[in-house]
Amino acid sequence: MSNTQIDSTPEVVGSLGKTGSFIQENRKSLLIIGGAVVGLILLFFAYQKFYLAPRETEALNQMYKAQQYWEQKDWDKAIKGDGNFPGFEKIIEDYDNTKSANLAYYYLGIAYLNKGEFQKAADNLTNYSGADEVISPLALGGAADAFVELKQYDKAITYYNKAISKGNNQFAAPIYLKKLGLVYEEQKDYKSAFETYNKIKTDFPESTVAFNIDMYIARVEGK
Repeated sequence: MSNTQIDSTPEVVGSLGKTGSFIQENRKSLLIIGGAVVGLILLFFAYQKFYLAPRETEALNQMYKAQQYWEQKDWDKAIKGDGNFPGFEKIIEDYDNTKSANLAYYYLGIAYLNKGEFQKAADNLTNYSGADEVISPLALGGAADAFVELKQYDKAITYYNKAISKGNNQFAAPIYLKKLGLVYEEQKDYKSAFETYNKIKTDFPESTVAFNIDMYIARVEGK
């Protein structure tokens, strides 16, 4: 064993001794902290099982009628309810923090969009929070549509780009790219419009939107 090794051994032993001493001196505090963590975990699971899960089931049972009205395009009853079953507004109010209430933001936003109440549409659609590849792009794109109607073009551009990113497939992305290009044209940003239309042609040539996109490209090229 080298001198260096012999000299460092007491330091290592001393360090370990201090650690053991710390645990002994603070055993009670550590036990309390550990117990508190375990208690919080148990409380979380109890909240999920005994409070949130029953509310989720109840919300689903209450919301199905509003979904039917929504599918029938009876927007007023979908929003406000029919006197027997609540509309999406009431679902959000009564069952906040549930998946059903989150989904209700999407339904409610699209209903208001169809009614021409664009600010309410934007407010609700931007409140929807989802990571899925189906409803999430629709909510983001619907919010962008509402911002276009409100002439808030910068926000529309932001939300169309989010919709394109979230729904990056040949069905959703070309639709929102075309709408994005139209917004750029409205702002007289023809370079960005050209790049956006051309992206449809190059990235999604098989999409239905691409069939007549050359007309849009030629239009902005001339400007």
